[in-house]
Amino acid sequence: MARRELGPATLQVVQAVAGAIEAEGVAGPLLVACSGGADSLALAAGARRVADRTGLGCAAVVVDHDLQPGSAAVAGSAAQALAELGYTDVEVVRVSVADSAVGPEAAARQARYQALDRLAGCRDAHILLGHTLDDQAETVLLGLVRGSGTRSLAGMAAVSGRYLRPLLQLRRADTVRACAELGLHPWQDPHNRDTAFTRSRLRTRVLPVLERELGPGIAEALARTAQLARDDADLLDSLAAVAHPAADTLDCAVLGGQPPSLRRRAIRSWLSDRGAPEVGFVHVVAVEALVVDWHGQRGVDVPGARVVRDAGRLRCVAG
Repeated sequence: MARRELGPATLQVVQAVAGAIEAEGVAGPLLVACSGGADSLALAAGARRVADRTGLGCAAVVVDHDLQPGSAAVAGSAAQALAELGYTDVEVVRVSVADSAVGPEAAARQARYQALDRLAGCRDAHILLGHTLDDQAETVLLGLVRGSGTRSLAGMAAVSGRYLRPLLQLRRADTVRACAELGLHPWQDPHNRDTAFTRSRLRTRVLPVLERELGPGIAEALARTAQLARDDADLLDSLAAVAHPAADTLDCAVLGGQPPSLRRRAIRSWLSDRGAPEVGFVHVVAVEALVVDWHGQRGVDVPGARVVRDAGRLRCVAG
C-alpha cells in the first residue's frame, strides 16, 4: 500500500499504538487480531506503521468463527485488506464455536481467545486488540446489569498479559474516519446490529437513549468509571490475596474474620482457580454462607463444581 500523509484520525490511531507499545516496553513481535471491521482494520494500519518505524515484527490473524453464511469469504477479504496494508504474514484461523450455557457471544469469545493464545504462544508475540472506548462503555453497562461488583464494572484492561488494547481511549467513530482516510472498506458485521444479542441492543438502543435523555458524554463517563473501578478492584484483590493466600482449601475461621468485600473476593478467586467458570454474585454469597451462616449445610453447587465445608475448611469438588 502506497504511503500517504496521515489524516488526523489515522494519526490518532498510530499514536495510540505507539504509546501502548512504548509504555509496556514491548520488544518482541506483534500479532494483530483483525476481523475486517473498522476498529481492527484501523488498528492493523496503525500497528503496521509503528512496526515499520521501530523494526518490530508484525503479523496478523483473522479468526473465522463460522457462525454466518459466507464467513470464509469475509475472512478472506480481511486477509486481502491486510495484505494491501503491507502485511506479508497473515494467518486465517477457523474455530469451532460449541453450544454453551454461557450463550453464543461468550462461546465465540472463548473460542477466539483460545486461538489467539495458541498463536501468540507459538510466536512469543503480544496480541493487539481493536477494542475502543465505545466497547468499554458497553462492557461497563453489561457489568452493571449483571450486578457482580466492582470487578465487573472495571471493563477491559488496557494491558492483560500478552494482550494490548491501544484504542481504549478512542471512539468507534475515530476508527471509521481512519479507515476512510486510508481508503479502506471495513466489513459491517450484521451481528453488530442484530438485537437478538445483548451487546447489540446496548449499542443500538440503550446507549443512544442515554445520550439523548442525559446528554452527551455518557460513553466517556462509563469509560472513566471502568478505570476507577479497576483501580479499586485491583487494590481490594491484592488485599484479599494477602489476607488469604491461594490454597486448595479455605480456612473458615480466617475467612470469617475478613471484611465482606475481602472475603467475597477471596471466595471468587478461589472458585475461579478451582475451575468454576462464570461464577456470579449469587454463587459467591451462597458459598459465603458456609462460612458466616454455618448450620450444617450439605454444600453449595456452583458452575462446574460443588463446595462443601469439612473440618472447618471449604473444599471444592468436581460437579
